[in-house]
Amino acid sequence: MALTHDRNTVRRTGEILVLPVAANAKIYAGALVTLNANGYAVPGSTAVGLRAAGRAEQAVDNTGGADGAVSIKVRRGVFKYKNAAADAMGRQHVLGNCYIVDDETVAATDGAGTRSPAGIVLAVDSDGVWVQIGGAFSF
Repeated sequence: MALTHDRNTVRRTGEILVLPVAANAKIYAGALVTLNANGYAVPGSTAVGLRAAGRAEQAVDNTGGADGAVSIKVRRGVFKYKNAAADAMGRQHVLGNCYIVDDETVAATDGAGTRSPAGIVLAVDSDGVWVQIGGAFSF
């Protein structure tokens, strides 16, 4: 039903997410965090079907735990990750997609269909790639 009077619509920024962690997952602070097919946080890795969530704000160890036994704070934004040596990015990749190699490395291509998207490349420096995770972009 459409509104017929003012509504106090609750707001949140979406910058920090609190996500349930997958069983037996260990995520280090600063890691690129993804969601697996079941919606649980796991460290970034070369795999298809992962959804980039952001940067781990803390270390969490769910080794021996069930899915969702612990949660992790993840920040969305722009972060510098390592540039994959074998599939490196350059200036020509700025404002294009990049892909997850592991929890600290991104690559220029999807690795012949083996990697999930990480985010949008905003800059490439000699020591890494600035990646926007979250925000107004699409793949």
